[in-house]
Amino acid sequence: MSRKASIRKSAPTLRQIIVRFWPQIRRQRFLIAGSLAATTAEIVFRLLEPWPLKFVFDRVIPTAPSGGGSGVAIVDRLDAMTLLLLSAVALVLISCLRSYSSYLGTVGFALAGNRVLTAARGELFSHLQRLSLSFHHKAKTGDLLTRVIGDVGRLQEVAVTAALPLAVNVLSLIGMLVLMTWMNWRLSVVALLILPLFLIASKSLGGRIRQAAKRQREREGQMGSTAAEAISAIKVVQALSLEDVHDSAFAQQNIGSLKEGVQAKRLSARLERTVDVLIAIGTALVLWYGARLVMIGDLTPGDLIVFLTYLKNAFKPMRDLAKYTGRIAKAAASGERILDVLDTTPKILDSSGAVEAPTSVEMVRFEQVTFAYESNRPVLQTFDLEIATGRVVALVGPSGAGKSTILSLLLRLYDPADGRITLNGRDIRDYTVQSLRNRVAIVPQENILFGVTIHENIAYGLSGASDEQVKAAARIARAHEFIADMPDGYDTIIGERGDTLSGGQRQRIAIARAAIRAAPILVLDEPTASLDKRNASLVREALRDMRPGRISFIIAHDLSTVEEADEIVYLEDGRILERGTHNRLMEQSGKYAETYRMQLRRRTKEPVLREGHAFTR
Repeated sequence: MSRKASIRKSAPTLRQIIVRFWPQIRRQRFLIAGSLAATTAEIVFRLLEPWPLKFVFDRVIPTAPSGGGSGVAIVDRLDAMTLLLLSAVALVLISCLRSYSSYLGTVGFALAGNRVLTAARGELFSHLQRLSLSFHHKAKTGDLLTRVIGDVGRLQEVAVTAALPLAVNVLSLIGMLVLMTWMNWRLSVVALLILPLFLIASKSLGGRIRQAAKRQREREGQMGSTAAEAISAIKVVQALSLEDVHDSAFAQQNIGSLKEGVQAKRLSARLERTVDVLIAIGTALVLWYGARLVMIGDLTPGDLIVFLTYLKNAFKPMRDLAKYTGRIAKAAASGERILDVLDTTPKILDSSGAVEAPTSVEMVRFEQVTFAYESNRPVLQTFDLEIATGRVVALVGPSGAGKSTILSLLLRLYDPADGRITLNGRDIRDYTVQSLRNRVAIVPQENILFGVTIHENIAYGLSGASDEQVKAAARIARAHEFIADMPDGYDTIIGERGDTLSGGQRQRIAIARAAIRAAPILVLDEPTASLDKRNASLVREALRDMRPGRISFIIAHDLSTVEEADEIVYLEDGRILERGTHNRLMEQSGKYAETYRMQLRRRTKEPVLREGHAFTR
């Protein structure tokens, strides 16, 4: 009763968490059932624990007003010393059995809870990876990490250290109230006089604790986001001397989290002390009224001892509720943040009846494709393009023209607002998302490598890739030689994001990762950007070896890298302005030719450092 009243606002979220994770809970049903049996045994032994004291006070101590009778016939037939010995042994035995049952129940429930929430963390992480890019563009990485690690961890902690003890004590409270009422209903009424005061205090403070806990979790999410942004861009931060800026932002959020945490602790402490005072008042009332009943013979001293023991244990859930309200409120806030993510539906899903994408692709066609990241601001407008196997199409134009968007639509990172994209004449939305993306090998502009071995980074391109396949892909990418020269060869562990490699080395490993996939569609996004001439030449050689028998898309700002393309498409404001071969577009003297000549003039005027002197080519 008291628990329901004091965490009323948290209960709906906790119920939603249970419902959401019910499949995982069901898988632990046998472990939970065994733990529940052990917990029930613990409660029974807890109810029996004070009874040896009753027999001692009613039968062994001769001054009892009851005349030495315990009210239990089989006990009254025993002599005093035998009863004393049996009571002492029973007290130890019951305590040991209760402790062992408590151990089994606690360990069992903790194991079940950790298994459920470990599965929940895995589900949350998996779900996050499959949410659409539109979600991730709006979300903050640090906040999402806080939800996956911190919020699920808090649920685990509370399930073991707060929810389980509280549930056991509430069940014990029910059993004790039943026995107390059976022993003397009038004394039970006196004991429950403080209950309304407790409900009022827990209701008024419990909601405020939950709100403070929720604000604190939001602050922690902001802190995680700030820290993740600063650390992931540490080169830029140090190069621009932005340490103090990030220190200030983090400090403000940290202080805000401290204030919310202190407020929650202060409210929890106030509730705990209020409960202590109410319990003292309740115990005093029972002691005063119970002693009067003993004096007039309506109650035995043993009954009063049992009653006071039950009362002490019955008040324990109230103390625990005051103690754990803050934790439960924080768990509810964490659970709410987890459910917010799990309840977010990916915008890109397999359609009903989706089939595997074909392993051989003869034709890719964009048909009147229109797309906008934000309404009323189209990035692509009625875009048409057709490309067959063995051909190379280059997409060029100024930044924001829609080049990368075209390839994002091909990969179904987004879906068109109008029009469609087809493979072999069939809408790509008819294929499963996973199989469609497996048909595309991509070398992105920002080559993200992972903090594992070079072998693993290349093998990520093909599930179950063999050593021979990895090395063959590295040779295609012109990467085998520099990998072989490394201390541990292909087993060399590289830094996070590939920071221990040069730009050219990172690019060639990314090309190897694309090459091992042997996909029918090849996508190259600025493949030679920021590379020196030697590395750019190696990369271009590797890409030439990969193109035969594939449909190839190249995105480039440097037009010198697309001269060999079968077709060049010049985009501006989401529309095709010009298309054709390099020679044809140069003859037209349009936007493409103007941009190409401007880049050529810039390259011929670049300063070259030779023997300490700068001169112009």
